[in-house]
Amino acid sequence: MEQKYSDLINKAVSASENSYSPYSGFRVGAALLAKNGTIYTGCNIENSSYSLTICAERTAFFKAISEDCTEFEAIAVVGSSDGDFSAPCIPCGACLQVMTEFCSPDFTIILSDGAHKFSEFLPNQFNKEKLLKG
Repeated sequence: MEQKYSDLINKAVSASENSYSPYSGFRVGAALLAKNGTIYTGCNIENSSYSLTICAERTAFFKAISEDCTEFEAIAVVGSSDGDFSAPCIPCGACLQVMTEFCSPDFTIILSDGAHKFSEFLPNQFNKEKLLKG
């Protein structure tokens, strides 16, 4: 794995330490690399009203967007309930849908098993181009 991707994995692991996950005990961290080189991290934040829980990936994206950054190169995602991050933690459908707004099909998603293209996880995207066509 490329060094910059290994660094992103490490930042995602660090971000998972901030997870607020009292209900599932599953800590998720994400590290989002912007095209300008800035890294935005996020963790999952659970809520007793489960539908209001937010994933680490969306936390990282929304943090970046709130700071006027909308161009991205890659994201690393890790998750674990016991501190072992060796199993891949694949982004959920909601996170993948948010990514369609800002990421090309070639956007890189880095998991514990290596780097993947966004299009591998969501090949038939519903994106703004399809919406604007009417």
